[in-house]
Amino acid sequence: MPKMKTNSSAKKRFSLTGTGKIKKKGAYKSHILTKKSTKQKRNLTQTSYVSDGDTGNVKRMLCIGK
Repeated sequence: MPKMKTNSSAKKRFSLTGTGKIKKKGAYKSHILTKKSTKQKRNLTQTSYVSDGDTGNVKRMLCIGK
């Protein structure tokens, strides 16, 4: 059997925590920032966790687990 390949885009966007959760950065922070309020831009800076429904897909892309 060949080795599993990690999805290159996923390994740049997601990181694993010590407890097994997957961290992600908020979207909509790269351009067209003039129309967004300061509060919205500040809140988009914070990282969050991948939802439970998407965790399986992300783990499969990162070759984590089974």
